[in-house]
Amino acid sequence: MSELPLPLPPADPHLRLKARGAASQPGPRFEPYAREWAHDGWDIPEEERLLRTEVTVERPRSVITRNQSPDLGFDRSINPYRGCEHGCIYCFARPSHAWLGLSPGLDFETRIVARPEAPTVLARELRRKGYRVAPIGIGTNTDPYQPVEAKIGVMRGLLEVLEDFGHPLTITTRGAGILRDLDILSRMAARNLVHVGVSVTTLDAELARRMEPRAPAPQTRIRMIRDLARAGVPVRVMASPMIPGLTDHELEAILTEARRAGARAAAFIPLRLPLEVAALFEDWLRRVLPDRAERVLHAVAALRGGRLNDPRFGSRMTGEGVEADLLAQRYRVSCRRLGLDRPLPRLDCAAFRAPPEAGDQLSLF
Repeated sequence: MSELPLPLPPADPHLRLKARGAASQPGPRFEPYAREWAHDGWDIPEEERLLRTEVTVERPRSVITRNQSPDLGFDRSINPYRGCEHGCIYCFARPSHAWLGLSPGLDFETRIVARPEAPTVLARELRRKGYRVAPIGIGTNTDPYQPVEAKIGVMRGLLEVLEDFGHPLTITTRGAGILRDLDILSRMAARNLVHVGVSVTTLDAELARRMEPRAPAPQTRIRMIRDLARAGVPVRVMASPMIPGLTDHELEAILTEARRAGARAAAFIPLRLPLEVAALFEDWLRRVLPDRAERVLHAVAALRGGRLNDPRFGSRMTGEGVEADLLAQRYRVSCRRLGLDRPLPRLDCAAFRAPPEAGDQLSLF
């Protein structure tokens, strides 16, 4: 069913993988050559070494990315990091690593690119005379609160800039590091400048550990919703992706737990498997859950016109067919019952003001 041949090219056999989602290194799709490991015939033992996360630094010329997708409710976003150490095997952002000449497999979760100068660049972009304010989405590609954020603090710096400018934003995350920034987020929420979406894919801790190996456990994410709500931050539970045949039976339970914790709205998207992700997900299923692999793959295809992925605008976020309609109906009924079917408060774009810089002459009035 996959777009790439199985089995996928393995990683270096002398690497020890600990808490990683992928177990292979499919080559970047833009590269003309592929690499694979082969035994050289010499029986010389090599020491096994642990595959560790590497972080490199990028100095961006701009940080605001624009989009015109009819499937998205925002037209601009910021990515503090490229790649994501959470290692979620289904992550739709994995193919973006190919633009760096890196593999969407293990490279995506072990070779992270940080952008520590992003706050400075953002402030410069917001000061441009032609800039027109609208909510910025953060975490729409890779998670801004993945583990490396605790050391580098790119997201913290971006929040400080956006607060100073009175600029509205939305955050999507499953990283508990967001609780570090409750001080800024609560102040911005009081000015109606921020919404947070917390991703909860399953309540099964063992499944989460296998599927999202370095992301917080499900109950930690429920606690995140609770702590954010208590701080006055409007929270949406993101029951995404819903994986048919694997996690879709938990939809109502996830929404119920999130509502009890203080979520005020909800969203869900059926599993998407663009480009290399389809083969990576299938490989993971056959390695980790071999008894369920065929059932899950057929259930996914039933929502996508017989394929593992449908890239068309209008259907890629919803799926199509009887199964997709039934899943959407269950979601609507649950949201209505729980009071999660109301929109979050509209973000305030009128508060946007460029703060004075050092040396600026201040107005007397």
